[in-house]
Amino acid sequence: MRRPAVGVFSFRRASAVRGNASHFELCSAFTSLALRPPLSWLVASAHRGQRRGIHSSDKKSSTMAEFPGTEPPPPCSEPNRGAPLSVLPLSMVLRSLGTNIVSSSPLLLPPSLRVMAMLAHSTSPLLNPDRNPLLRYVLKKSFYAQFCAGEDAAEVGRTIARLKDIGFTGVILCYAREVVLSDKEAGKLDKVGEETPETVEREILPWAEGTLETVRLTEPGDFAALKFTGAGRVALQRLAHRLPASPILYKSIDSICQLAHERGVRLLFDAEQDMLQDGIDDWTIEFARKYNMLPDNATIYGTYQAYKKCAPAVLSRHLTEAREGGFSLGVKLVRGAYLGSDPRSCFFDTKAETDACYDGIAASVLTRQWGPALPGEGEFPAAHLMLATHNAESVRRARAICDAGGAKSDISFAQLQGMADEISCELVEASQSARGEGAGRVPVLPAYKYLVWGTTGECMKYLLRRAHENKDAVQRTRSGRDAMWAELVRRVKNTLHLSV
Repeated sequence: MRRPAVGVFSFRRASAVRGNASHFELCSAFTSLALRPPLSWLVASAHRGQRRGIHSSDKKSSTMAEFPGTEPPPPCSEPNRGAPLSVLPLSMVLRSLGTNIVSSSPLLLPPSLRVMAMLAHSTSPLLNPDRNPLLRYVLKKSFYAQFCAGEDAAEVGRTIARLKDIGFTGVILCYAREVVLSDKEAGKLDKVGEETPETVEREILPWAEGTLETVRLTEPGDFAALKFTGAGRVALQRLAHRLPASPILYKSIDSICQLAHERGVRLLFDAEQDMLQDGIDDWTIEFARKYNMLPDNATIYGTYQAYKKCAPAVLSRHLTEAREGGFSLGVKLVRGAYLGSDPRSCFFDTKAETDACYDGIAASVLTRQWGPALPGEGEFPAAHLMLATHNAESVRRARAICDAGGAKSDISFAQLQGMADEISCELVEASQSARGEGAGRVPVLPAYKYLVWGTTGECMKYLLRRAHENKDAVQRTRSGRDAMWAELVRRVKNTLHLSV
């Protein structure tokens, strides 16, 4: 993401970023919200938000128990300590607040989802944002601006630069082009696809160039996410039948890996629908063998979905292959995003089981120890961990291990652009504090934002998935809404010189 910037981040660091915007700017923005509760509720919400930080939980996990003395980081005396969202521009706070109000409303969310689904799957030019200028304008100023980086290199570059200026370590950039199959479409993948001049010219090469451009837009140390389904029918069919990539597709993937390796950019091979995932895992390991030969670094990261019952066994097998093959394994750990399209039998029965799987795998990879959550034998191989999560408890547990000195794998944290900013900003604040204590030191808690780029139409399926994710995590969405209200109230009170 070499400088994507969308209007979502318009801000002046000297004013809105630190909450010192003018009295008129803040009060006008505050009162202009269409949905606003009484000030007394907002003030109470602000106090609740201040009390409920990532480190506020008193629960002791088994992971923490393994490292005696592990406690949340102590509070700091800095003026904005306890207000990590103060680093965000006012425009971003307002947009996030509006999005979370819709996402947490049982009245507003269902019709919004229906509209999004219609736009994502319609073949009508009238409902195609890339062909309907008015629709494109409305979407780009709202949901697109909240979750996406931009439509071209210039927009993407500005967005990335602003995120890094806020204090994020880097970005995870993904080209939005993808295919999500319905059950009917999946049933048609019964013939193994062979490359034809048409599929190469219209599907494989445009995807390859878009993904190469994604790598070019990022800087050394950043991540680029790669979705194989964007390469079209040949990729879909070969993944579904668990076959190697076709010749030109393989060459395209290899060229993407080679460019990333040369530029010091890491590649995240995204997880996708269950019927394709075994094939994706095969391709991930194939390229990891080639590009992850140094134990201290991994260019290729596979994605593991903790809500799937098979996740521990799959990751254990891949770690064993890495040890025996002499390469390191990059592990991006997520809970999962295909609950609405994959067979229910794939998933754990309860959220508690998913959380236990996620936190157990994270602890095992971070400490490089086999255990009940991640069974295995022999020496644990070199591994590199990215925790992609919006769950504050999972972040807290991982931080506790790091603070206790138990981390043996390097770790980074990631949240989606436009979501879980209260978690992301606390990680930014902690890293800035660490840098202040040790000049020149690499942040101990690298924080990244995942965002996609592409035309508004290309991003619609991604935006629909984000909307469904919010529907399935109502409590988290409400927490995000309350956090944004609390931050807005804090800024108003600060501007009015009231006690915060």
